[in-house]
Amino acid sequence: MIEAIAIVRDRHAYDLFAYVIMPEHVHLLVRPRRAAYDMARLLYDLKRSVSWKAKAWLKESREETWLNRLTARRGRRKVFRFWQPGGGFDRNIVSEKGLWNVVEYIHANPVRRGLVERATDWPWSSAGFWAGDSNPLLRMDPVPL
Repeated sequence: MIEAIAIVRDRHAYDLFAYVIMPEHVHLLVRPRRAAYDMARLLYDLKRSVSWKAKAWLKESREETWLNRLTARRGRRKVFRFWQPGGGFDRNIVSEKGLWNVVEYIHANPVRRGLVERATDWPWSSAGFWAGDSNPLLRMDPVPL
């Protein structure tokens, strides 16, 4: 997922302000760098890349049970569905305070779930970056003030 975020970030030219990768979902806080952008295409490219790699790993590992659980019927075809249908939830943030509230909400996900005591303890998150980690999995872009 980290690799996919980095690739799609560059390909679609967006700023990344925060993220958290949870066991069954992902939060991203992004801002397009171009006036004309297609968020649906960005999500499609991100999800497709991760889905293909997940399917390949499951096949290689002979995880037939999970392959079957993640395969849905679409008419007569069988379709591997790693992600839930839909485009996710997206909204515009219009203030600096609102932006930092969303960053805190994203980072608190693993704490709320009881996976860690502090947000910075979760390695698949930008919380460490914002707390000063000198070797984060992904660097965040500067937040405009």
